[in-house]
Amino acid sequence: MVQQRLPSFDGGRSGRRFILTLVAGTVFGFLSACLLITSTRDVPHMFSWVPGGSGLSRDPHHYSELESEVGPETEVKFHGDDEDFHKGEDRIAQDMARKVRVLCWIMTGPKNHQSKARHVKATWGKRCNILLFMSSAADASLPAVVLPVKEGRDNLWAKTKEAFKYAYEKYKDKVDWFMKADDDTYVVVENLRYMLSSYNPNSSLYFGCRFKPFVKQGYMSGGAGYVLSKEGLRKFVEEGLPDKTKCRPDNGGAEDVEMGKCLEKIGVRAMDTRDPHGRGRFFPFVPEHHLIPNHVDKNFWYWKYIYYDTKDGLNCCSDSAVSFHYVSPNMMYVLEYLIYHLRPYGISHSLERSSPDRPSTLIEY
Repeated sequence: MVQQRLPSFDGGRSGRRFILTLVAGTVFGFLSACLLITSTRDVPHMFSWVPGGSGLSRDPHHYSELESEVGPETEVKFHGDDEDFHKGEDRIAQDMARKVRVLCWIMTGPKNHQSKARHVKATWGKRCNILLFMSSAADASLPAVVLPVKEGRDNLWAKTKEAFKYAYEKYKDKVDWFMKADDDTYVVVENLRYMLSSYNPNSSLYFGCRFKPFVKQGYMSGGAGYVLSKEGLRKFVEEGLPDKTKCRPDNGGAEDVEMGKCLEKIGVRAMDTRDPHGRGRFFPFVPEHHLIPNHVDKNFWYWKYIYYDTKDGLNCCSDSAVSFHYVSPNMMYVLEYLIYHLRPYGISHSLERSSPDRPSTLIEY
């Protein structure tokens, strides 16, 4: 009987071959991933989470885009800071500042105090009647208000509630309007006062870039900044926050959406902030992304969220625009120069004043 020889099996040699194959595959995968990341690092439209979305989408306006941005290390001084340039040009603005008193509070955190918040203080923030930086750690150079809230995006609603409570309790008799802005928001405070001058701060009002989902009357974009009248803030603090059926009591939820839901339940009206031509004043992105046609894909979430029919291109934005978001520290100074120091020779300015019923009157200066 012929016996058939079976193939031999060397367990040790095969085990080593398996391990070598596994290691080689892991190294190849890691190197491939590094190559992919390197090749896409400078592509502006990276994948990221979008508001209200159920997955990933291309979002060129995500907050993480500014994480590595740094501003100037030395103090930036404009002509006019220590000299007599532009003397008398702001006479009307100064008069308006006495009549329309605005408190601005800035949402910031310890890691952004010197990289972002101080550049707000050096530029547009100095035009507010009162400027506060809301954080979780002290910083005498700002200075920062220390709130009893942990940092992180999961705590923004809690931080917003505490910040508005602090502002109301300390300054309710000193100002008429309360604005919340991020430390990467740029605000033209004079245009804000100009818009608000048509309204009564003793009415329950709420202004900003109006989005339409989640809340029947709409809610205002947190990044673009939003404004509450003194009476609106009183109702929020005294009627909304103590009532768990009106305002969400925990830390969770999107800060701007939860604010919108709460204000609607307590009767604070979401207002139309467009100018008499229907052009917006509060913007959730940098000027470039609104001014350049088709820069933002029409399938992008913004076009589904915006409350009013909105154009991109040069007809997007009011001549009395108030705010832009995702502004880098360096761009803060660029906007400061372009808005407050650059003067085209021979050009005089005029604006159309809009009342709550949206008629307009031409104002020249």
